[in-house]
Amino acid sequence: MEDEYAKLIWRMNPPRVVIDNDASQDATVIQVDSVNKHGILLDVVQVLSDLNLIIRKAYISSDGVWFMDVFKVIDHNGNKIRDKEVIDYIQRKLENNPGFGFVPSLRGSVGVVPSEEHTSIELTGTDRPGLLSEVCAVLADLHCNVVNAEIWTHNTRAAAVVHVTDDSSGRAIKDSSRLSTIRDLLCNVLRGDCDPKTARTTLSPPGITNRDRRLHQIMFADRDYERVEKAGKGEIRDKSSFPYVTVLDCIEKDYTVVTMRAKDRPKLLFDIVCTLTDMQYVVFHGVVCTDGTEAYQEFYIRHVDGLPISSEAERERLVQCLEAAIERRVSEGMELELCTEDRVGLLSEITRIFRENSLCIKRAEISTEGGKAKDIFYVTDVTGNPVDPKIIDSIRRQIGQTVLRVKHDSSLPPKAPHQTTFGFLFGNFFKARSFQNFKLIRSYS
Repeated sequence: MEDEYAKLIWRMNPPRVVIDNDASQDATVIQVDSVNKHGILLDVVQVLSDLNLIIRKAYISSDGVWFMDVFKVIDHNGNKIRDKEVIDYIQRKLENNPGFGFVPSLRGSVGVVPSEEHTSIELTGTDRPGLLSEVCAVLADLHCNVVNAEIWTHNTRAAAVVHVTDDSSGRAIKDSSRLSTIRDLLCNVLRGDCDPKTARTTLSPPGITNRDRRLHQIMFADRDYERVEKAGKGEIRDKSSFPYVTVLDCIEKDYTVVTMRAKDRPKLLFDIVCTLTDMQYVVFHGVVCTDGTEAYQEFYIRHVDGLPISSEAERERLVQCLEAAIERRVSEGMELELCTEDRVGLLSEITRIFRENSLCIKRAEISTEGGKAKDIFYVTDVTGNPVDPKIIDSIRRQIGQTVLRVKHDSSLPPKAPHQTTFGFLFGNFFKARSFQNFKLIRSYS
């Protein structure tokens, strides 16, 4: 009944989205005004992130019953958003979607769940060299074609969301006996020779959960934020990408203030807001700024019960979880791009070649469209050190020089980051202005 009442209020006060290409010289300004609801900030950021838009600045306010946000965004080429179809999509998605802001509960979702187009499989276990290759080999032997997938590794843990089809019909696998076999064999692979209690093959209901959000939820449930001694031994770590997170009290206004500095990258804001939302925190006010290389974020938060953080243990846990959220998507090692005609068993073959040449896949994005496979792999050697270019040359000759190419190598020495002393981005704002006048800070500059 509460949800129905909330939906009625939502329909009476639908969101208003203004997209302006004239208010700023270097970015498109998107302003969203709406009835407030827990999770709405994540919904808005998710729409922008799904379009691969880069958020340069953001101003957030959601005190009381109203939500107001301003985003300055650009596309991946650094240009304003001029495509009318994209602009119309953003407005349609945020203004006319009756389910906007109402995310179904994700608790209790287990098993291999088929949809009409594909079967979605979630995996989690202890990371080790060759794990993805073994998973792909099992799927190929079971006549499963990987349509798309995303694989993350962090702090000795690995998680994946994989969409597969039957290789003969091209449709989802619905036979319960076959699904059970897939689940059991994948669990055996994930267990390996150790940690038999930590390997899981579980999936989310199709069509209701963003894949990146599920990966965050899987790794959070797997407690990957807990540091493991010696976990980073031999790993490539770009010092400039280390996140700096602080959690402090704002006693005057009864908030907890979270500030972050990290190397800027796509979807960074989504990762932060996703984690805060799933940890049951509400962002009341916030500022996001990027300077092209580093991102600065500051949020005034409370728990959903309306109270700020009250214990040192909770502060430490929030810091750990936000650092993990930032690090999970950090691109370690050499970035390889595979583009070729898709075929059954292609991913199994490619990952086998990587494994035989002692490459370790730290993260991967697998996709197919129009019969073409476009896969991104981030690789190191098995000890976490930079890959020998001679090995990559050998693999490219084996796979095809035009099929596999090197896009980026993060192991190259980065530029030294400039040091920044943290203060509240809002400064003494709360001393000078009342919350009723909070919206006056909305500046497109």
